[in-house]
Amino acid sequence: MDVLLSLPIVSYFAAPMLTSWSTSLNLLFFYMTWTTLVLSHTPLRIELAGTLAVRVVFWLAPSLLFLVFDTLIPSLAESLKYYGRASLPARRRTAGALLRQVLLAVVNLLLLTAVQAAVSAAAARFLRRPPFRASTALPLPWQIVKHVLALYTMREVLAYYINRLLLHGGGALANLHARYAHPRRGAAPYALMLYADHPLTLLLHRLVPAYLPALFVRPHLLTYFVFTVLTTVEEMLSMSGYSIVPGIVMGGIARRTATHYASGGKGNYGAWGLLDWIHGTSVGKDVVEDIHDEAEKHRVRERGGHAASDAGSMVQDGIDSFKKRQKGRKKT
Repeated sequence: MDVLLSLPIVSYFAAPMLTSWSTSLNLLFFYMTWTTLVLSHTPLRIELAGTLAVRVVFWLAPSLLFLVFDTLIPSLAESLKYYGRASLPARRRTAGALLRQVLLAVVNLLLLTAVQAAVSAAAARFLRRPPFRASTALPLPWQIVKHVLALYTMREVLAYYINRLLLHGGGALANLHARYAHPRRGAAPYALMLYADHPLTLLLHRLVPAYLPALFVRPHLLTYFVFTVLTTVEEMLSMSGYSIVPGIVMGGIARRTATHYASGGKGNYGAWGLLDWIHGTSVGKDVVEDIHDEAEKHRVRERGGHAASDAGSMVQDGIDSFKKRQKGRKKT
């Protein structure tokens, strides 16, 4: 618990809300907290506590809030969901079934953390160094961007082929995944379902694509935390089933994920949609159509902006003419 409370990421983002410090003081406080954390705890302990804290804050807590919202206000929730009322978690589930699903998701979360701990400990023992660099020196911004892009690329490739070939390619793994992750047809998922899968298929689907590239790249531990936050938020929003997720990127991911689950896993195996477009496994709109639609929206906005500007100019000209006439009447 002391590691969770002393996480610099939490203190860094909480400081601006609790005080009126300047950015420089926030950075100094962040660096001092991180240095103290690194010098007082092992890299493995920081890694596991930080990863668990990120998943609890950015997945478990919002998922439970979404579940309460969908359950208590279904008339409003169904208007925000892909595929409407069929996507509500309470439609075909009793309170007991939902409670069992919550317990399964929490147990799976702890299980993934335990497996990650075992792999990290084994890697540290055989490689004789921690899997992530946990030095007091902070990573440079360009280094963070470079490593995060590399991790995202490798994660997308692994996630696509694992999802398509192992989890939807027939066999025992595909049957387990279909039973736990795809029990409903014609419905979008809800965020709790992110970890409510069979433990074995969940490890392949969620842990391997994100953690294996990190072991290969071996980024700074702070960079790994940034990557974990981004991927956790992305997965939570994409699994929410809401059609109001903002942005061309996240909105497209959420829509393709909803279509993937509604179709029973017949396509849309990758989050970003590029490999689905290349291999012809897109279901519904693909990523190219998303980009085209967004471009059309921007053109409409530009035309609307020009029209509004022209209308504003006409109104201003009318006001100026009226003022001139008034001045002329006063002179006469």
